[in-house]
Amino acid sequence: MNASRIAPVALYQEVAERLRQRIFAHELPPGTWIDEQALAVHYGISRTPLREALKVLASEGLVTLKPRRGCYVTEISERDLDEVFSVMSMLEGECARLSAAKATDADLEGLRAIHADLERAAAAADIDRFFEANQAFHLALHQIADNRWLLHVIEDLRKVIKLSRHHSLFSEGRLEQSLAEHRDIMHALLARDGTQAEDRMRRHILSGRAALARIAETRSPTPGLNAPPPAPQH
Repeated sequence: MNASRIAPVALYQEVAERLRQRIFAHELPPGTWIDEQALAVHYGISRTPLREALKVLASEGLVTLKPRRGCYVTEISERDLDEVFSVMSMLEGECARLSAAKATDADLEGLRAIHADLERAAAAADIDRFFEANQAFHLALHQIADNRWLLHVIEDLRKVIKLSRHHSLFSEGRLEQSLAEHRDIMHALLARDGTQAEDRMRRHILSGRAALARIAETRSPTPGLNAPPPAPQH
C-alpha cells in the first residue's frame, strides 16, 4: 500500500464534507456559483482536491457542474420536490413494512422511547428537539429494516431534500399533524401490521411534502443569489 496516496484521498473527502455541511446550512444557498479559487485559498489547498470534492457532491446531486460555466449549488424546484417525496414515500414505506416484520421486542421498546421523546418535544412546541427525535425514529426503522441498499438510496434522497429552503415543521399545525402520524405508525408497528405500517408511513412522508408546498405558497421568493460569472470566451 502506498502511504503517500492516503492523505490526498482523505483531504478531498474532508473538503466534500465541509462543503456539504455549508450547503445543508444554506451558507451556500441553491443557485450559488462555487468560486473554486476563493475556496481553495480559504481552505489552504490546491484546486485538485477541491475539484475531486465537487465531483463527489455532484454525484450526490448537491452541486451541478456546467460546462464552461463552472459549478453551482443545485437548485431544487417544486417539481423536483414532488418527484423526490413520491419516491421517498415508497422507500420509507418499505422500511416501515420490513420493520414491522423484523422488529424484536427490544427494537419496539427502543421505538417507544424515541416516540416518547417526540411526544415531549411536541408538548413543549420544541421544533428542534422534535426534528432530532423524528430523525432518530426514521434511522431506527432503517436499521431494523436492515437493507443497506434501501438505506443508501434514502440517504442520497434526504440530502437532496435538504436543499429545500424551508422546513415542513414550520408550516402551521404541521408539528401536531406529524405527531399524530407518528402515533399511527407506531400503532401499526406494535401490531406488527406491515401493510398498515407501510401505508401510514407513505402518508406521513407525502404529508411533509404538502406542508412544504403550503410554506412555498405563502412566502415570497428569495431575492438575488450570487450572480454567475460570464462564460469563458474561446
